[in-house]
Amino acid sequence: MATEKATFGAGCFWGVEAKLSELTGVLDTATGYEGGTVNNPTYRDVCTDRTGHAEVVELIFDPARISYDSLLDAFFSLHNPTEINRQGPDLGTQYRSIVFTHTDAQRAEAQEKIAELNASGVFRRPVATAVEPAQTFWRAEEYHQRYLEKRNMVACHI
Repeated sequence: MATEKATFGAGCFWGVEAKLSELTGVLDTATGYEGGTVNNPTYRDVCTDRTGHAEVVELIFDPARISYDSLLDAFFSLHNPTEINRQGPDLGTQYRSIVFTHTDAQRAEAQEKIAELNASGVFRRPVATAVEPAQTFWRAEEYHQRYLEKRNMVACHI
């Protein structure tokens, strides 16, 4: 089976991971940090808002069971992509809305999706989601992996 990778930042990674892991065709998820300047950042490092990393969810998916376009739809439905460097009460660049693309096709699809959302008027403000080439994914500490699932918690807001 051929699999692909997708990486999304939509604020705090706990709820995003919980929701994306429920999608049919998503085979694995991991929370982590991407897009910064520090090697092997820790949660404490990233929370200083000085490393440049975003909290992200990296997922492995089966494109025969779920399309990248469907993943983008889920991603954009899980947060407010018009917010800049924040989601809800979480403030800082680590909470920015970002799509890290692993292929040229993913880049094109993400940019097309943003254009569609902006043209549709579904949001009152323009989508602020950045689209950047994937960088090094630094896996978050183990206690952040499947955080809500381990605590029998439900992602009530994202």
